Amino acid sequence: MVGTDSSGVGGVRIQYVYVAHTETDEQNRHMSSTSSTATTGTDGTRLALEIWHPDCWGLQATEAVDAGLLVHTVHRTVEETVKGHFTVYADTTAQLDEFVEFANESPLTHSTVELGQRPTSGAPDPGNATRELFVEYEPEHSISDTLVSHGFIHDASVRVERGLEHWPVFVADGRPEIQSRLESIRAETDAEISISKIASPTGDSSGTPDRLDQLTPRQRDAFELACDRNYYAWPREIDTRELADELGVSKTTLLEHLRKAEAKLLNPDET
Repeated sequence: MVGTDSSGVGGVRIQYVYVAHTETDEQNRHMSSTSSTATTGTDGTRLALEIWHPDCWGLQATEAVDAGLLVHTVHRTVEETVKGHFTVYADTTAQLDEFVEFANESPLTHSTVELGQRPTSGAPDPGNATRELFVEYEPEHSISDTLVSHGFIHDASVRVERGLEHWPVFVADGRPEIQSRLESIRAETDAEISISKIASPTGDSSGTPDRLDQLTPRQRDAFELACDRNYYAWPREIDTRELADELGVSKTTLLEHLRKAEAKLLNPDET
């Protein structure tokens, strides 16, 4: 799943103060100015990566159970394992129970501990039901260290759904170098990696989470299908029964998913 790096990224400007003007100081001033220019410019790229890699308990759990996972924090233990704090989310508490049972029984985890509910933050939890977990596992079952060693720094929560990890990352290099770095990671880890979004470093610098991340997988499926089929166009080009048939659910279930998705997207502070 995830590793231990906590490096920050972005345009942090470093200010240097000089109190003397010797020749050595002038040389240092020039070197510092050059370094600051190199590290605080707008070079770099923000990416959203979709990743599958072998021997990951979270990928296996979200593929087996209709639930998703948000990664909050991860740290190394004195035993050189890693412990991660996660939010598992789903449509029902029964699905949460099934997920926790799967994580407990996985040979890829050492322990799974359920935590009390976290205090409400500014960002609403995804899903209709959520549960906080502390999971201990081996660092080699994570791809995070490999990403970091190749210059990809995650700068937002990692989301895991349906056997895929969704990584928002920053890389200091330009776009021509990105593919070669990704190829190296694929070769080292036997991972499958695709780019789902690419932007300049200032293109998504606000840190505002994508509101679609607040939806459960089923809600997202229903909403995206409705958008693709122009359900929200005027006049509508498809009705709810046709959408339900295409999604393979009842009309009542489709409407429930759509209404909850609409509520979360239109009124995120109230959900």
